[in-house]
Amino acid sequence: MTRQRITIAEVATAAGVSVATVSKVINDRYGVADQTAARVRDVIERLGYESSLVAQSLRSRRTNVIGVLLWDFEPFSAELLKGAAQAIRDTGYELVIYSGGGLSRTRTGWERRYLSRMSGLTDGAILVTPTVVDVPYTSPVVAVDPQPGMSGTPTVDSDSLTGARLATEYLLGLGHRRIGFVGGRADLESARRREQGYREAHGSFGVLVDPDLVRVGHYEEEGARLAARALLAHPDPPTAVFAANDIMAMTTSRVAASLGLRVPDDLSVIGFDNIPESALNEPPLTTVEQPIQRMGYEAIRLLISLIAGRPDGVPHLTLPTKLIVRQSCRAVHR
Repeated sequence: MTRQRITIAEVATAAGVSVATVSKVINDRYGVADQTAARVRDVIERLGYESSLVAQSLRSRRTNVIGVLLWDFEPFSAELLKGAAQAIRDTGYELVIYSGGGLSRTRTGWERRYLSRMSGLTDGAILVTPTVVDVPYTSPVVAVDPQPGMSGTPTVDSDSLTGARLATEYLLGLGHRRIGFVGGRADLESARRREQGYREAHGSFGVLVDPDLVRVGHYEEEGARLAARALLAHPDPPTAVFAANDIMAMTTSRVAASLGLRVPDDLSVIGFDNIPESALNEPPLTTVEQPIQRMGYEAIRLLISLIAGRPDGVPHLTLPTKLIVRQSCRAVHR
């Protein structure tokens, strides 16, 4: 049986005061004796009364709620939320997560729809991998892993360019000269930067990039499966593959295994993210670590400062990346 929501009138009756008095206590207004206020708070705690968030926001213009908008729950966003949860502690804010579960057929513009649904319920929002540049919203917004051109929106991301160079240079240093690349979502700055780093590393070694070895996996398993099959079916296949995230790298390893190829003996594979699953992969995945939890942490801290009106200008925070060497790569056979 569903429990009925406790009303302010029931609190007033149980405390032996008027509804107006309960309202004053809830909103920290003057005119209520300390002893009476304490009694009202005890009743509120005992009955489990929760005042309407919408009603509070209309009165104070603040909800003390921050929204995090995700297209879907997947390893990257899960790690990001861990950092966001750490940052929200002891701030007086609450966190609400809104995800479409990746079910909508129309992916582009999802953040506009979600923001409209959250209007008036949050003091600000974190957009994770947004699909559009313009995100009209009356409250502060911070984008994590943004699109190119989001110069008017505060952002938090990682140094994808340096990370991709490190990954590709590592493979080149092992003697690989035919290195496949499985790229991410073309609309995201991170995907563009990772392909740029892949190409720049080749240039620094004086190695030409074969266009047939550059594929797009959209940061998703199905896209990576198609890309990996195309790469490994090439008449002159790569001896190594750099995938722009760990999900695609692990998918590439599975595709290779299904074709009778051993990682790393027959094919070296390297990813990007260092999600927890990458260390559990068979073999454990060499990858580029971006500090995903810290990205979530910094996004929350930045948003809270924006809500408070502290920063000047439009902050853009880029966090460092580093190479994590495990067992999925080896020197090319001479």
